[in-house]
Amino acid sequence: MRLAFTKMHGAGNDFVVIDATRTPFAPTPALLRRLTDRRFGVGCDQVLVIEPPSTPDVDFDYRIFNADGSEAGQCGNGARALARYVREAGLSDKDRIRVRTSTSVLELGYAGDGLYTVDMGVPRLDPDEIPLRVGARAIRYALTLDGIGAVEFGAVSMGNPHAVLPVAAVETAPVESLGAALQAHPAFPQSVNVGFLQVISRERARLRVCERGVGETLACGSGACAAAVIGQLWGLLGEDVAMELRGGVLRIRWPGEGHPVQMTGPAETVFRGEIEWPS
Repeated sequence: MRLAFTKMHGAGNDFVVIDATRTPFAPTPALLRRLTDRRFGVGCDQVLVIEPPSTPDVDFDYRIFNADGSEAGQCGNGARALARYVREAGLSDKDRIRVRTSTSVLELGYAGDGLYTVDMGVPRLDPDEIPLRVGARAIRYALTLDGIGAVEFGAVSMGNPHAVLPVAAVETAPVESLGAALQAHPAFPQSVNVGFLQVISRERARLRVCERGVGETLACGSGACAAAVIGQLWGLLGEDVAMELRGGVLRIRWPGEGHPVQMTGPAETVFRGEIEWPS
């Protein structure tokens, strides 16, 4: 069997996109490992699968698979890549489309100059919705990690769980070690994406993210949204923020509680190809 794919990226967060709108695609753990492997396969952070709509209120279903085979409920950079793919492949001539993930419905649109905007939905701040097992909702939470000690963070779900930690400088932040420790903590029953936020001004910040099931990526769209929300709740960031990630800059706008987060950033097609796989 020859499996066609498109390699894409959004601010360096890279994807293998599979078009399953005409032929069903049932990924196995072995195939996902092959697609994500950077030495023996194609190489990517996540595999994105676009499918026919499961309900009449959306244009497409959109599935996100991590390199470890787990399925994610949200990927903002992937959503922008998906919007570009749909446009380039002629799957829709709409200016804006709606897609359903396993946890969310997103609205995607072309903003011009190679930029795409995603309505990421209203942030979920209740601990039960994140999910986070700590009791009552708070602006800041604290957990004690073995070998590390007390860690303070904000938490939010953008369709997937996020913890955001303030740091003086992202360059020296212990992204892998602290990220892994928080991801393994029982307070996060579905694990968690961990963002390390350095505030430069009310309109500008830097961010690194350790994603669950992947590790650190060059950019995390939902993580940038989560960091903007937490930074604003902490009184450190304004409504419009330029979030600088290692792979590029994302523009995040959040008017405040009860409102959806808008994310704008680039999406690029790298190449198209086929990979051999046993039937």
